[in-house]
Amino acid sequence: MVPARVADVAPWRDWTSAADDALRFLHEHVGWDLWMVTRVVGDRQVVLRAWPQRGVRPGAEVPWERSLCRQMVEGNGPRLATVTAAVPAYAAHADQPVGAVAAYVGIPLVTPDLELFGTLCGVAFRAKPRSAARELSVVEAAARTLSTLMATGLEPPSPPPPD
Repeated sequence: MVPARVADVAPWRDWTSAADDALRFLHEHVGWDLWMVTRVVGDRQVVLRAWPQRGVRPGAEVPWERSLCRQMVEGNGPRLATVTAAVPAYAAHADQPVGAVAAYVGIPLVTPDLELFGTLCGVAFRAKPRSAARELSVVEAAARTLSTLMATGLEPPSPPPPD
């Protein structure tokens, strides 16, 4: 039995618990308004997990062609934009189902065979200072952890069917 004083660092029981903890950690330590883990399914991007939970429900989706994350994955915009209006690819897609996105950070999640699974992303509804870019490595580490957990056999949840 693990003593109570170390139980908070016990291994996650499943991928969803790891994703939820990563989102809570990023919200608390990096900030931003909404953090999401998404999955790309065909021509849509589906939210698997989100924090805070009131921000968007799991199963919410956006067409992949309109996604900020697609712009990031395809190299049309940086992984972190403190002002989306200053990045043409993001400015053209800043109106999202979660609201008008003024700042964006996104990191690809990849499968063990290096295929795109989805993204770990955060949005802010007000522009962020340039100093927010210092937190990019923290977000990248969280995304890499989730990708690594998939590689070790922890399975992410299946996305709900389209509405």
